Amino acid sequence: MNDFSLMKPEIHPRSFVAEQAVVLGKVVLQEGASIWFNAVVRADLAEIIIGRNSNVQDNCIIHVESGAGTYIGEGVTIGHGAILHACRVGDNCLIGMGAIILDGASIGPNSIVAAGSVVPPGKTYPEGSLILGAPATVRRALTPEEIQQNKASAHRYRRYWEIYQKQGIYLFRPGEGIIRKKSD
Repeated sequence: MNDFSLMKPEIHPRSFVAEQAVVLGKVVLQEGASIWFNAVVRADLAEIIIGRNSNVQDNCIIHVESGAGTYIGEGVTIGHGAILHACRVGDNCLIGMGAIILDGASIGPNSIVAAGSVVPPGKTYPEGSLILGAPATVRRALTPEEIQQNKASAHRYRRYWEIYQKQGIYLFRPGEGIIRKKSD
């Protein structure tokens, strides 16, 4: 965890940050949210807010632009290796592995951005959309089952980090720093 220009991350005590993750600057990590191994969440020029029960998986990069933050809603899953830059993601979305969301883009709630998709700058997508391609376009509306799967993904990652926390493996605790499980 790092300070940047006196901007300190605000990490809720009931959240999870893996040891190798980098969280820098004005980051707000709300209750139940998690940042996994080798992810970089860098709010050096504007704020990043990660909503309740959202997860930022391994090797993701979340960054900002001067005066333009990144806002991630509640119950969002951001798949391995995704890049989000100065954008907005609504509640209960799934951002697929390796997807890229560029400056000023906005993803409506209950949507999926397919793996490997590239969301162009400034593009806005409506609620409940399947978004895919490079450049990404809306292909169809999500089914109620797909929306439920988005919710299940976020809940699953909450359970994962709770298991890690109970076992004392690779976790960050505000005021204590990184805590490692002791060898038996």
